[in-house]
Amino acid sequence: MTRLTLDQATAITDAALAEGRKRNLAPLAVAVLDAGGHLIVYKREDGAGIVRFDIAFGKAWGSLGMGFGSRELATRAEKMPTFFSMLADVSGGRMVPSPGGLLILDPAGEVIGAIGISGDLGDNDEICALAGIEAAGLQAR
Repeated sequence: MTRLTLDQATAITDAALAEGRKRNLAPLAVAVLDAGGHLIVYKREDGAGIVRFDIAFGKAWGSLGMGFGSRELATRAEKMPTFFSMLADVSGGRMVPSPGGLLILDPAGEVIGAIGISGDLGDNDEICALAGIEAAGLQAR
């Protein structure tokens, strides 16, 4: 399995933030994790609130934990609130079911990490996450 490198994680983060500035979004926070859920890179733009780290990390960590993006987490949470309440407990609150978290895949389609973004509307966070992954030459799910 390929590993997500610091250079790749930095490129993803910087491209995601650049997309946010291009779109004139609210200040963003970006967390990129490796496949084991360990933080590789975190950046918080000036003006982003202090809780943004926890939200961005939770979007990425939840995506890794469940094997799909946080948009799908949000969809499933609406349909199964009791199950997702239990997931919040067992994960120590690290699952954030809101768009903005995506899995990062290598060219062979293997999961090598995840990104989570918080700061604007979830749909906009997700657009920036996708832009970051694509700019690094990787795939998203």
